[in-house]
Amino acid sequence: MPDVRLSIIYYSSTGTLHKMAERLREAGEKAGAEVRLRQVAELAPAEAIAANAAWSQHFDRTKNEPKATADDVTWADAVLFGSPTRYGNVASQLKQFLDTLGPQWSQGLLADKAYAGFTATMTAHGGQESTLLALYNTIHHFGGIVVAPGYTDPLKFADGNPYGVSHVTGGNNDNPLGDAEYAALDHLAQRIVRVASKLKSE
Repeated sequence: MPDVRLSIIYYSSTGTLHKMAERLREAGEKAGAEVRLRQVAELAPAEAIAANAAWSQHFDRTKNEPKATADDVTWADAVLFGSPTRYGNVASQLKQFLDTLGPQWSQGLLADKAYAGFTATMTAHGGQESTLLALYNTIHHFGGIVVAPGYTDPLKFADGNPYGVSHVTGGNNDNPLGDAEYAALDHLAQRIVRVASKLKSE
């Protein structure tokens, strides 16, 4: 099997997406991929971050971690994008990063790669599906190949999201990731590495 380069590019305000991204990195490496884990830059004003203790703490913990660049997408054979839901849509921080990829898009450097997404919301029907579908609109414009998990393994009936992987954090963001979410994240990483490997071998 050809070596696969996997980039995991995400935005996380209070840490849930960060934990999901770390699990994806572990699973991707176990599947044999070379993995880059990158968060996108924070755009919110300092006063907004300071007003939320969990946000402020997570920002301080991760502020020195590597930030995503266009090279992290062009380098990769497969990309997993992560975003919390914002009114049923992609968070502005990740969207801003995607919007800077015009030069790479125009050169065809984003096409023919495998892409998928992951997200989290506070409530069970808080826009998880619409966020992932909105994200995939961008992938279609890239000419990318959406590698949604579907129901390709029985474990997907436990987490219940065929569009990607999602988690409900609860109203106080105090509902931790569980076995169903971890299994779904592992499956997503394994699947996208496997599909990207097949694409590279053609």
